[in-house]
Amino acid sequence: MSALRDALRELPEAVFADLLESDDTYLLVIDLPGATAETVDIRVEKGRLLIEARREKALPASFEYVREDRPLFLDAELPLPPDATGAGAEGSMERGVLELRLPKYEAAPEQSIPIEDA
Repeated sequence: MSALRDALRELPEAVFADLLESDDTYLLVIDLPGATAETVDIRVEKGRLLIEARREKALPASFEYVREDRPLFLDAELPLPPDATGAGAEGSMERGVLELRLPKYEAAPEQSIPIEDA
C-alpha cells in the first residue's frame, strides 16, 4: 500500500486525497473541484487506477483571464494496493468529492481439486 500512499503525495497541490482502510475495503476520497460524475472517468488496468477528470469552468461575460491557475484536466495514475481489486469497485461523486470503494481480494477457501484419469 505504500506505493499508493507515495503516489497520492505526488498529485498536484490543488488535489487533496485521503486513503482509508477497513477489513475488506479501501476507501479513496479525492477532491476534484468542478468535476462531476459525467466528467470523471475511472478505470483499473494492470494493477493501476487511472483517473481522468475534467472540471467545468464558466467565464463570466465581460471578464477575461488575467491569471489562470486552475487546470481543466486532471489525469492521475495510482498503483492499487496489492490486495485491492477493481472487481466490484463502486464510486460516487458529490459536490466535487469522489469516493471510490475498492474491495480487497478475499482469501480463497482451501479446496481439493479432483483429478481424473484421461
